[in-house]
Amino acid sequence: MKITKLETFLVPPRTCLLRMGTDEGIIGWGEPVLEGRAHTVAAAVAEFADYLVGQDPLRIEQHWQVLTKGGFYRGGPVLSSAVAGVDQALWDIAGKVHGVPVHRLLGGPVRDRVRLYAHLDAESGDLAEQAAQRVEAGFTAVKTSAPVQHRALDSPAAVRRLVDDVATIRDAVGTEVDVAVDLHGRLSLPAARRVLPLLEPLLPLFAEEPVVPEQSAQLAQIVDATSIPIATGERLYSRWDFAPVLSAGVAVVQPDASHAGGISEVRRIAAQAELHDATLAPHCPLGPIALAACLQLGFAVPNFLIQEQVLAGGPYDTTAGLGYLADTSVFSSRDGYIKLLTGPGLGIEIDEKAVIRAAELGHRWRTPQVHHDDGSRAEW
Repeated sequence: MKITKLETFLVPPRTCLLRMGTDEGIIGWGEPVLEGRAHTVAAAVAEFADYLVGQDPLRIEQHWQVLTKGGFYRGGPVLSSAVAGVDQALWDIAGKVHGVPVHRLLGGPVRDRVRLYAHLDAESGDLAEQAAQRVEAGFTAVKTSAPVQHRALDSPAAVRRLVDDVATIRDAVGTEVDVAVDLHGRLSLPAARRVLPLLEPLLPLFAEEPVVPEQSAQLAQIVDATSIPIATGERLYSRWDFAPVLSAGVAVVQPDASHAGGISEVRRIAAQAELHDATLAPHCPLGPIALAACLQLGFAVPNFLIQEQVLAGGPYDTTAGLGYLADTSVFSSRDGYIKLLTGPGLGIEIDEKAVIRAAELGHRWRTPQVHHDDGSRAEW
């Protein structure tokens, strides 16, 4: 079997899908994208085609090594995201060749269902109502975010707003539902050391990305300053990136299967986390192929915690992405869980006609730019 063609499709709301063809008619799908840089990643995939076309798609690890290390210049979000989508498509083909879901090729499932969480939109208000709606829909965990314009050293009122928001959610859902807090890199070290102890009585599931990844060296001090489990990793792209944050004591790692080298590398990051008694909660604010890749990992990874998704609810709602599936029932959740996927490959069937139609519309989604009231740039 040989790879014959790689085609990318930029489809709304903000993603890129990859179709990998073979000379035996077996198709593999991936989702190589970096939010706000979809066109750039698609160009990187096109460059990969020079090497991949004519190759055996079942040599997944060989291709991963060549694509990540054979170009001399290594790493970074664009390259790692392009590799990730290719890797997903290769695993999809391998599963279809052998007639089994990817989790079988990863050693078989260690659980029968994967737990999901839903987002809340902190900027739109009514957090209690949103949280109640998510719980009514079956979710047993929700996540909210820090205010977009949080400063390095903010006012008592701003600090209290975040704490009060989380308290409002906790009051609405009770103690049987988990509440996670995404700080989105919007805090400084002193701000994190102030805010996190105030959140401790509310028992968050985790506090995500308290500082930007450039400040990962500060994570050990943040971990020591709070009893709240610290999570990070959506802007880390390899096991080498994760080594220092795991040594700092983070409790939850959040690699993205469409950014961090695909299924192959995220599986290795999970094993690396296991050495540090940390759990895996993959980042996934994307479409159905990215989510399917994450779920395959979730079924096979022993130290898996919970799965992000945006196909149902929240500020990044991408329900339209379900339209790229021939059968959406594979993502039907019950009691906040998705049951074991049993279809071959990634376990989903893509509606190619729907993808082609959507690609005619395309998109040019860009990361929102936000500012403090003095005009200086703020972390989004």
